[in-house]
Amino acid sequence: MPGMVLFGRRWSLASDDLVFPGSFELFLRVLSWIASLTLYLVHRRQLDCPGGVLLSTYLIVLLILLAVIICIVLAMVCVSVRGTICNPGPRKSMAKLLYVRLALFLPEMVWASLGAFWVAKGIQCDKTVVIGIITTVIVRTQTWCPVILQQASPFSTSNRTISTTAWNLGKSSPTFQGSLSCRSTEIEYDAVEGDQHHCHFASILKTTGLQYRDFIHISFHDKVYELPFIVVLDHRKEAVVVAVRGTMSLQDVLTDLSAESENLELDIELRDCMAHKGIAQAARYIYRRLVSDGILSQAFSVAPEYRLVLVGHSLGAGAAALLAIMLRGAYPQVRAYAFSPPRGLLSKSLYEYSKDFIVSLILGMDVIPRLSVTNMEDLKRRILRVIANCNKPKYKILLHGCWYGLFGGSPDNSPTELDEGNQRALTQPLLGEQSLLTRGSPGYSSSDSPLDSPTKYPHLYPPGRIIHLEEESGSGRFGCCSAAHYRARWAHEAEFGKILIGPKMLTDHLPNILNQALDRVVADRTACVVSCPGQGGSHTAVV
Repeated sequence: MPGMVLFGRRWSLASDDLVFPGSFELFLRVLSWIASLTLYLVHRRQLDCPGGVLLSTYLIVLLILLAVIICIVLAMVCVSVRGTICNPGPRKSMAKLLYVRLALFLPEMVWASLGAFWVAKGIQCDKTVVIGIITTVIVRTQTWCPVILQQASPFSTSNRTISTTAWNLGKSSPTFQGSLSCRSTEIEYDAVEGDQHHCHFASILKTTGLQYRDFIHISFHDKVYELPFIVVLDHRKEAVVVAVRGTMSLQDVLTDLSAESENLELDIELRDCMAHKGIAQAARYIYRRLVSDGILSQAFSVAPEYRLVLVGHSLGAGAAALLAIMLRGAYPQVRAYAFSPPRGLLSKSLYEYSKDFIVSLILGMDVIPRLSVTNMEDLKRRILRVIANCNKPKYKILLHGCWYGLFGGSPDNSPTELDEGNQRALTQPLLGEQSLLTRGSPGYSSSDSPLDSPTKYPHLYPPGRIIHLEEESGSGRFGCCSAAHYRARWAHEAEFGKILIGPKMLTDHLPNILNQALDRVVADRTACVVSCPGQGGSHTAVV
């Protein structure tokens, strides 16, 4: 885990990171050596031509040089597999081997250049030999690129970026893949805002199967703290539905990342009304549009007997939940359904208050309903403690992870932690953990740590009551086997108090996967009611 010290500074590459790139270079070098040896042995009697001595000398020196490089790379791989992540002692010779390997680049490049020069002089030898040497020079030149990248990787600054995958309910529809030629469709509808060519609106019409007259307002306006939303009449359920879009743009990502807490001004008697700042700002924006611009008044003037329902996915789920809290005073019968909402959303009192009118739906190991600043800090500490107590080298852990990701199985079959008494160390503070922070820097203060700032990052909770969809039977690692079956049950928020690491922690958040799971639950329940009515009540009722 500790970075190597080369040329007087510490780099981001650890000494146990060279197993796989070193093995790849070793494979290429061995192939090149075998090809060069075969070329020399088969055609050495044909090198008695003018300039043949140079070619013979070139091939012999090339074989010797490749053999030396192969030995050095093999030694690097053998050293890199030693020790554990936090025990680099057995790999202390890696720096010297890297110096030697880097030094061998110079004679290798010089000799390859000389070979190209001699062949270019027009040596009158067997064409097969000349072509073979040209091929050798070209292949060796091509292999320099990955090798140089491998060796140069510790000499580049480690820029760690956060990659966010954004999804929303509408984007999961195939119509968002450009199948509709909406640019050529002339649609005149005053309620559509921010959709110049009406492509998005055409997609919504096709996905929902609703009519133009069912839509009260459609806004695709998208800025930081300002989310797109639609207001539509659901005549089958007799509801005015406000649907808020999830994360889809960079502006939405910035809204997500505004994770500080701020107080909500509500006309309810609660001790503290704290919420996620970015999502609260987005909910206020939609609230102003719905109330101040008269959008809700227009909807209920058309259908005064309907009830108000708010829905959303991911970021949209959080905004819909907060919006329901803000609107409950004016619409006491409001209901909100939050699909895969973020965990770090509401304070404890608001969480308890929201149970009466908000239902959250979470699928499997979805990471977003478990994601908060405090949970991320907890995950970091747990990972560091596991790494400190890991008794296996890094390459074995990566191989086990790849096997598990491709073919499944139980991760318990490949333990990476120390056994028996050493397990207790995982509950203790990690020795040297504070050295990962910049406490030695002049500008450091204790408030730099998120957990040291309780007013800025208090413990937040997901909205409302929670329905958890749990997978009962696997569908195969690549989805080629029978469809998965799910069980719906009421869950407590404490079950989502820690981030779980698994192959489906990201895919379980995708709206199309969630929709498939819901369809499967409904289909299984319907089949059970038809075929085994005596057991129909064994499943959890879903709202």
